[in-house]
Amino acid sequence: MPATMEVVCTDDSCELDMFEMHYTYDMPDDVELAAFSCPYCGGTDCLDEIEL
Repeated sequence: MPATMEVVCTDDSCELDMFEMHYTYDMPDDVELAAFSCPYCGGTDCLDEIEL
C-alpha cells in the first residue's frame, strides 16, 4: 500500500487544522515534507508531520 503522511500547519493565521497526503507508488522515496506547501495558506516552512 502506498505511504500516507498526516500533516499539520503551524501558522497561527492559517485556518487549516490538518490534512493527509496519500502518495502513489510512483512517488520517489527521497521526497520530504519540505517539497510541499500548505493547501490553504501556501506556507512551506510551517508544515509539520504528525507522528503517531
